[in-house]
Amino acid sequence: MGGGVQGRTAIVTGAGRGIGLAIARQLVERGANVMFADTDETALAAAMSDYDERDPHVRSFTGRMSERLATANLLSATLDAFDRVDILVNAHRLVKASDPLDTDPDVLEHLLRENMIAGLRMTQIVAKRMIRQAEEAPEAGSAGAVVNLSTLAAQHPVPTMLGYSIAYAAQEQATRGMALALAPHRIRVNGVRFGSVMSHELKESLRDKPELRDRIIEATPMGRIAPADELVETVMYLASDASRFVTGQIVTVDGGRSLADRVAVQTV
Repeated sequence: MGGGVQGRTAIVTGAGRGIGLAIARQLVERGANVMFADTDETALAAAMSDYDERDPHVRSFTGRMSERLATANLLSATLDAFDRVDILVNAHRLVKASDPLDTDPDVLEHLLRENMIAGLRMTQIVAKRMIRQAEEAPEAGSAGAVVNLSTLAAQHPVPTMLGYSIAYAAQEQATRGMALALAPHRIRVNGVRFGSVMSHELKESLRDKPELRDRIIEATPMGRIAPADELVETVMYLASDASRFVTGQIVTVDGGRSLADRVAVQTV
């Protein structure tokens, strides 16, 4: 693998809209072959309308990321189209509230399955392919990169979203564990924990609760909500050999929001 992402093959889950779509588009812009994957067929079709269906560098896949068969089929479709896989970005997520005092076990299991287990399974199956590729080219440098998107809720639990918070705390630990397991195979695994970034879900929340914008900006030391592109740049760094000695790290992109106790700041 070289210094950038040109000529490499990437799978991006959650690529039908929002941050996942922004990541997939930027990979295409930088010369990568990209498999856009999402559970939402309508959103994915809309995203793919920007590309010529004959473009040999872009493909799409619709399936439930939490199902074993879907992950296997996604990898197979990627190999059929591009013969290899070098980058995996797990951007698929499910944002859903849950009652901390009366959490329905089915809801908790669903959130864990969608936000942690799905990405872990995808990492496992893709890593096996990356290991095979590394064995075929033992002197080729880095053998692959995995980037998992996380959330501030993993570090700072949100009581009304207990299951979501738990799932991402587990996902971050899985990122570290897989980084240790895959390092001997020259595969890097890192995460990006974000907040105060304009995701699809945040747009939806602001549409319903416009007053939330001021609360987020007030809680963010840099005083703004960042566009998705600013998060994308961090993902590009972790996906490329610019970070070839970086693994097992959770990089926070939040304008300083996780650093400050806003009550303390206001009373000092």
